[in-house]
Amino acid sequence: MKAVGMGVRKKDAMALTTGKPVYVADIAPEDCLVVKLLRSPHANAMIEEIDVSRAQRVPGVACVLTYRDVPKTRFTLAGQTYPEFSPYDRLILDRHLRCVGDPVAIVAAETEKQALAAMRLIRVRYQVLPAVLDAQEALDNPVLVHPEEDWHALVPDCGADNRRNLCATGEDADGDVEAELAACDVVIDQIYETKANQQCMMETFRAFTRCDAYGRLEVVSSTQIPFHVRRILATALELKKSDVRVVKPRIGGGFGAKQTAICEVYPAIVTVKTGRPAMIIFTREESMTVSSPRHAMRMHVRVGAMRDGSIRAIDLHTLSNTGAYGEHGPTTVGLSGHKSIPLYTHGLKAFRFHWDVVYTNTMSAGAYRGYGATQGLFALESAINELAHALHMDPAALREANMVREGERMPAYYGETAGSCAIDRCLARAKDMIGWDEKYPARTMPNGHVRAVGMALAMQGSGISNVDTGAVSIRLGDDGIYNMSIGATDMGTGCDTILAQIAAQSLDCDVDNVTVHGVDTDTSPYDCGSYASSTTYVTGMAVVRTCEVLRGKITRVGAQLLGAAPEDVCFDGDCVRRMDSEESVPLREIAQAHMTAGVEDLSACESNGSPISPPPFMAGCAEIDLDPLTGQVEVVDYVGVVDCGTVVNPNLARVQTEGGIMQGIGMALTENPEMNGRGRTVSNSFLQYKVPSRVDARSVRVAFESSYEQTGPFGAKSIGECVINTPAPAIADAVYNASGVRVRSLPITAEKILLGERE
Repeated sequence: MKAVGMGVRKKDAMALTTGKPVYVADIAPEDCLVVKLLRSPHANAMIEEIDVSRAQRVPGVACVLTYRDVPKTRFTLAGQTYPEFSPYDRLILDRHLRCVGDPVAIVAAETEKQALAAMRLIRVRYQVLPAVLDAQEALDNPVLVHPEEDWHALVPDCGADNRRNLCATGEDADGDVEAELAACDVVIDQIYETKANQQCMMETFRAFTRCDAYGRLEVVSSTQIPFHVRRILATALELKKSDVRVVKPRIGGGFGAKQTAICEVYPAIVTVKTGRPAMIIFTREESMTVSSPRHAMRMHVRVGAMRDGSIRAIDLHTLSNTGAYGEHGPTTVGLSGHKSIPLYTHGLKAFRFHWDVVYTNTMSAGAYRGYGATQGLFALESAINELAHALHMDPAALREANMVREGERMPAYYGETAGSCAIDRCLARAKDMIGWDEKYPARTMPNGHVRAVGMALAMQGSGISNVDTGAVSIRLGDDGIYNMSIGATDMGTGCDTILAQIAAQSLDCDVDNVTVHGVDTDTSPYDCGSYASSTTYVTGMAVVRTCEVLRGKITRVGAQLLGAAPEDVCFDGDCVRRMDSEESVPLREIAQAHMTAGVEDLSACESNGSPISPPPFMAGCAEIDLDPLTGQVEVVDYVGVVDCGTVVNPNLARVQTEGGIMQGIGMALTENPEMNGRGRTVSNSFLQYKVPSRVDARSVRVAFESSYEQTGPFGAKSIGECVINTPAPAIADAVYNASGVRVRSLPITAEKILLGERE
């Protein structure tokens, strides 16, 4: 291959590294009003009275909006394909405030100083109500987070019931779990917990809005979901979608946080009310206290096996805390079981996965890389490691005997078949790279520290089957360069480059001959956005299809210029040539010919969706250094081996994997979101919320074991999410091997290890 499989430099690399004005704040008009939000100090309260008269008189203030001044149509901020599974449970501003940080008023002024001064002059009298802060107490609690009559869900089979604080509930099962567990020789029965981790992208939430020359609302936003933002704003503002235009510039990271339309509606309503450009930029504190972190989950796992190590039954119940609003609540929870249990399809006799998603008066949760699979895999992989210890088996041997094989049907993965699966080779290579057989389980070092290893497997998906679609349009310019317009959102992952490589491979040209235009909902073809690990697999196949159509058009025009039949010529990237002679016509001449009357237009636009979602797989091994005196844990080596089908760009795949592993290490060891007894998030800066840097892991090593996915572009599957999922369970087992302490709630801290040793 000339393009696919090559370590091509990112399309935007030079613009970013030389500081070109490419981000939202760089390109916003100078006359933008500054938008600030007055937020609730209470976890649950009603506004009894609000007086904004003094705030409105502050010089420079353009408007102060309260719940009386905004539309009363409920909506969801979740960036999902319509009809969204997430309930319509929000208003732009509501009299009922459901968590600390809920917006009370919107202030827009000429300067930030004026906006903050006006905010301080708003007088609010609250009726403070009892709050439910614990997810285990939320279901059927007399305190209702959403008692309103106009709450509604577009997809009723989620089992939601706002009168029970229930955002979603359901069950998926196959076989008789209780009978199989009763017949097993060993059953692991444990509870595991994860917290509401923050995505911590460098660029906080931000957007600016303005009216165009025709009075339409134009939104420029740092978002993963431009087309969904258009629909969300149209619903919330009671506008037609055709009256809203969304443009995505470069994005300074997202990791799922920007799959929720956190901020766009606030400057949008200001622009609608005033006709002025308006911009909102969340502070870091706002991005950590009133955003969309990972769903905190409590998972009860039962795994049963025979003495020979054959796993017969898996039972998983997940309790997920969606917080004050239901964004992504009904969907994230599904991945906790559907993308963990299928790893052990081989020989499994029965499984049951049941779940409840509850409302609480806490910060609303949302999407984060891994999207529920991360939580479920921490629980199930930890249980598998515990099972190995109970059976006195090597955890690698237990996995080798039970993990899914290529060609096997996976009942717990929506009944799909593992059409491309190299997880066996991933595990074998990870063991070899870490030196598993020599290092397992632990060894004492000369300085008294203990070195130990642990492992975990993971899987994810490639887009959302039967739901999401991607499309691209490609036009051959008269200079012989291809112009590709995409609706997919590059948020730093390099998807512009990946899609250009797929196009270059399909069109037999150099990657530099493909220019990529970012997302503008007025001109780009529809794409669901960058989430669910969909871009390479779903949109990549749209590129392949579009190129096939365009190649056909180029061939026909070339044949016309050569005076030959289309079947008598071939296109080789640089020209169209007759197969019976050396006569040819260059691509540039063909490109210019389309301006001639009677010659077809040399452009194509195709879309793609998939009835399946082929999972990528990963094996991860951690080596830790534990100081038994202090309980301090350091990751000295981490090995990740990934099966993402054909690796389109090894350089980008490597940094994706390394970045995901580092995020997983942070989730495992250092990131500890905390809330006080009144529902206020106290880990509100990087001084309290400890995100690991690259130097916090001495060595992170990555390798790939490629399978070939027949339904993907040149055999490719996704990679973006799977890579975050193995560190937490692998490190947890390494800690157990080093200390004898099993930590089942994240993060794994020195205090938990030392207290566990004392117990």
